[in-house]
Amino acid sequence: MTSPPVIVAATANPAKLSEIREILDGILEVLPRPPGLPDVSEDAPDLVGNARLKANAVAIATGRSALADDTGLEVAALGGAPGVRSARYAGDDATDAENVTLLLHRMRGVTDRSACFHTVVIVAGGSGEVISHGLCEGTIATEPRGGGGFGYDPVFVPAEGDGRTFAEMSAGEKHGMSHRGRALRGLLELVAGDGVERFDGR
Repeated sequence: MTSPPVIVAATANPAKLSEIREILDGILEVLPRPPGLPDVSEDAPDLVGNARLKANAVAIATGRSALADDTGLEVAALGGAPGVRSARYAGDDATDAENVTLLLHRMRGVTDRSACFHTVVIVAGGSGEVISHGLCEGTIATEPRGGGGFGYDPVFVPAEGDGRTFAEMSAGEKHGMSHRGRALRGLLELVAGDGVERFDGR
């Protein structure tokens, strides 16, 4: 049996790496970001730019194809914020809990709680660059619920779900409708004609 192609994850977030591996299990072998690689300054003005910076940096450093994603939570009542600043909404070193607390504070009394998660996935190296987008519409809960997931999962209620937040769902339920799941499956569809072997750049 042929082993799946190997790719390196650009993320240093262990929860995000776990999700990527679960979604791509059996299709791509996703290696963790090598320890000691310097952090990439995510100073691009949009999600595509930040994902591209991370993917290129890790591909150059490792000599392998690298997969990076950047995700933004876009809240209608906040003019699209936190958007590209989602991971750093409450400050550059903010925790997930601090970001969620700030979001709920700024939405206090807001009736339009519609929001959208947007993920951009980029693979760089090997046979060039491949870009895929994934969107998930939903609403922001008034308080955190559930102990699963990470980031804004405890307050994001997907429109296609049953009223539970992502943090109240099993991993499989979340992956089936999430922004990251859609972006990664879209990535595989984009290269279906060439085969995922094109990712195995060295």
